[in-house]
Amino acid sequence: MSIDRRQFLDACSAVGLSGLFPGALYAQVAEQEDDAPITTEHVAAAESIAGLSLTAEERELLVENLNENLEQYEAMRAQDLPNARAPATTFDPRRGGAELPEVPPSADGAEVPLPPVDRPSSDEELAFASISELAHLLRARKVTSVELTELALQHLRRYDDRLHAVISYTEERALAAARRADDELDAGTWRGPLHGVPYGAKDLLAVQGTKTTWGAEPYKTQTIDETATVIERLDDAGAVLVAKLSLGALAWGDVWYDATTKNPWNLDQGSSGSSAGPAAAVSAGCVPFAIGSETLGSIVSPSTRCGVTGHRPTFGAVGRGGAMALSWTMDKLGPIARSALDCAHVYDAIRGADPTDPASVDVPFPFDAERSAASLRVGYLQEAFEGDYDNQSADQKTLDVLRGLGVELEPVSWDVDVPVGALLNTLDVEAAAAFDELTRTDGVDELVRQGENTWPNVFRTARFVPAVEHVQMDRLRVDLMEQAHAVMRDLDVLVSPSFGGGTLGITNLTGHPCVCLPNALRPVEEGPDARRQPGSISFVAPLYRDQHALTLAHAVQQATDIHRRRPPIQ
Repeated sequence: MSIDRRQFLDACSAVGLSGLFPGALYAQVAEQEDDAPITTEHVAAAESIAGLSLTAEERELLVENLNENLEQYEAMRAQDLPNARAPATTFDPRRGGAELPEVPPSADGAEVPLPPVDRPSSDEELAFASISELAHLLRARKVTSVELTELALQHLRRYDDRLHAVISYTEERALAAARRADDELDAGTWRGPLHGVPYGAKDLLAVQGTKTTWGAEPYKTQTIDETATVIERLDDAGAVLVAKLSLGALAWGDVWYDATTKNPWNLDQGSSGSSAGPAAAVSAGCVPFAIGSETLGSIVSPSTRCGVTGHRPTFGAVGRGGAMALSWTMDKLGPIARSALDCAHVYDAIRGADPTDPASVDVPFPFDAERSAASLRVGYLQEAFEGDYDNQSADQKTLDVLRGLGVELEPVSWDVDVPVGALLNTLDVEAAAAFDELTRTDGVDELVRQGENTWPNVFRTARFVPAVEHVQMDRLRVDLMEQAHAVMRDLDVLVSPSFGGGTLGITNLTGHPCVCLPNALRPVEEGPDARRQPGSISFVAPLYRDQHALTLAHAVQQATDIHRRRPPIQ
């Protein structure tokens, strides 16, 4: 059955997509015919999208209900639904069979020694000092927080004309916090290893008194009158926020409203995303650590591209209050730093239940930096490592390092029989809901990136996902969680290529934690200061056992030095 242009446009309007077409086209058709309710012709046009084939009688029965539904949709759209409003249903990764571990309070918390070190001979050396080293220097009063804060601000300003990693500086707030940290340290009060250490935060985290732009043109002057839970916890730990760092617009890619954030190892290349600024700033020695977020690769990908270490915590282990929502069932906040040990320090400070985040839980963290790697039960995706891919040689060397540490690698496979690609449409639908009004009001047209693989097209496409199919995704996701738990329950860590074996998609859907560590610097050109292409490998732990992946990553980094290399931007 054929339908005319007006019928087609009315069908699109019924699902809230009139903005998909130029206003002039819609107006031209509207002049030819008065507004009409949903008709049987509209239903016939939509049947293929819903996977149905109806009779004429069945279409007639549908029409009245669909028009009633349309009125109800309009009533809902008139309600104020801020981005922070989570759905009534809450994702719980324990549905797959995992349980929160029970750890005695005396054993909860990172056990990380702070070895004595001398103050580096130059500011350049100091800029690349680890959190453990900085903690010792600060506590011993060999360096002040004000010095470190001013150094971080200086480095950011020195390199940002090339990196484009900073959206806004928080200098006044930072210097006040640094002076407070120094006063406390001078008085003998020590809050922990982050006390007085500067850092940056991805600009999807609200900070009272600053812009929170989400990297997107429609929100570039936005202020949110609250401070994200993770920032408050870092404030409590004595850390010093020096800058809000870039993210690809609405947490996709490395293109934000003003620029493309660059990879310090190769300024011709973007830093990947969406935690683009955090990875670039850490890599370039501008800040010791930064807070990023991941929904589907947004910590792993830029950490890989920029040659730094990223930790995506177990879903729910870090409260998301005050963070931009993209997918309520997949968003995670976590640290990006130069080492797994640094990530452990940060995670220990930010973990825990958040009253404003119904999905968050209190999670123990019995991390022991001196635990032997050989004591861990480690599986690896043997078949994935045998394929032909860019980082294959470096990954094999990492497997050899693990064997050299006494680790017995057990071949495993994910062995899941659900369509993971189909389930990832969950992200598209939730993101489209989070930014529904932006789509319906054509605000998405203001985003820098337009075209097939961009948010505007994804948001519009998601309006055509039938509600029944979305619920089926949710149900099949439980199957995936159960199958993934069956693989992980006899392991402490699973080793995977960062972008192979289906690991990235599976574990972002199930909520498993991951530590992504650099293991390669492949030459792009010749010469001592030649550009390099970093590569990475990923360690996945069972739910709520983040310490296992961090322990194994720390052991590998103690035996290797790639994470200590500095990009040629220096």
